[in-house]
Amino acid sequence: MSIDTTPHTGRTRWARAAGTLLAAAALALGGGTVATSAHAAPLPAEPAAQDNPHERGPDPTEDSIEAPRGHFDVDEDDVSSLSVTGFGGGTIYYPTDTSEGRFGAVAISPGYTAGESTISWLGPRLASQGFVVFTIDTMTRYDQPNSRGRQLERALDYLVDDSSVADRIDPDRLALMGHSMGGGGTLAAAEDNPDLQAAIPLTGWHTQKTFDLEVPTLVVGAENDSVASVRTHSIPFYENMPGGLDKAYLELNNANHFAPNISNTTIAKYSISWLKRFVDDDLRYDRFLCPAPGTDWDISDYRSTCPY
Repeated sequence: MSIDTTPHTGRTRWARAAGTLLAAAALALGGGTVATSAHAAPLPAEPAAQDNPHERGPDPTEDSIEAPRGHFDVDEDDVSSLSVTGFGGGTIYYPTDTSEGRFGAVAISPGYTAGESTISWLGPRLASQGFVVFTIDTMTRYDQPNSRGRQLERALDYLVDDSSVADRIDPDRLALMGHSMGGGGTLAAAEDNPDLQAAIPLTGWHTQKTFDLEVPTLVVGAENDSVASVRTHSIPFYENMPGGLDKAYLELNNANHFAPNISNTTIAKYSISWLKRFVDDDLRYDRFLCPAPGTDWDISDYRSTCPY
């Protein structure tokens, strides 16, 4: 959402009309000439810019997006693999408070040979910031990236259509994340589903290096990744995306391929900001992404197409 800061010509026309009416009224009553001045009756105030209806939670701070938990209390719902089709079940984490309206949702896939537990830390951490989060298991531990992408799609379908929290979800505000082959699946699914609002591959792996994306994408790589090296995976993913796309590349300093498998404040901070900015259109989080953060002991490389 953008806010129009252009002067409103309607106010000028209203001022001229008000002055004309004052003059006419005075002439009718006294027949004389009226001098309009700065002390005339005040004009009605301009309406404030409409609030973003998707904003959830209080104004963010560095501390709030780096904290292990956000503003919302979270509950969870286990989803058995026997009750779903097209993916392996998982766990849904969701805010318990619905007073602010429905939430955006994100499905997250683990990597090759890995189970849901390897990415489960992201569930309550993201959900407590105001999202419904589905950390999934895949059909088998050996599913390839494109299969994992299709399973992520099925997980979103389940969330929106059949889950116990479907009434809490805005079906127009959906996103995907995934680790390793799950990250490659995230890119493949985002290419096939341009209506998604955000995608975040975490140390992603895929034999395909170019994805024709329309979905705002944050690519997270790890400097010392020997499984999906940034030189042959994350950096080409980012650089080969369309130039006009809202995108960013974050490289975790001195980290390896499995950095997303344990609680990581840098991953959480920028994932929260990316999801808030593009799933919720929440411009309050723009300042954590633009201007692009510099390199430090957490980040060895950061590239972006700021401003978004």
